[in-house]
Amino acid sequence: MAFTSQRDATPRDIAIGLLARREYSRAELAQRLKKKSFDDAAIDECLDALVEQGLQSDARFAASFVRSRILRGQGVIRIKGELRQRGIDQETLATAFEEVEGGEQVDWFELARETLARRFDSPGETPKERARRERFLASRGFDFEQIRYALSCL
Repeated sequence: MAFTSQRDATPRDIAIGLLARREYSRAELAQRLKKKSFDDAAIDECLDALVEQGLQSDARFAASFVRSRILRGQGVIRIKGELRQRGIDQETLATAFEEVEGGEQVDWFELARETLARRFDSPGETPKERARRERFLASRGFDFEQIRYALSCL
């Protein structure tokens, strides 16, 4: 098989090269291909073909993304925000969460507790220390109830 240079590469060649490394959303691939100066019609045609062939799937990308972020100790709010930034629609997002939460038995309260315990060994002696721990969990995407639970367990 002959190697094509970056100049001679088609949108498909570049997209396949990207997808070989990790999953991408359709919007991310479109953005990457636009940076390579391909026209919108060629990009849409390429991405439609990749979806049809099962090589690119927003549903598969979203589920994989949710799993990886859970392993990093991130909460629902942050994960949903990042998926929206990557062009995932609300329906696909909801389906991905259902699939992962059901299959992996995710307990968001326990994940918040574990995430906090990895970083801190006490709930904080002073209000300032406690606020620091709350901000840490909030920045990770956990809601108020999950934060309160995590702090009560330390």
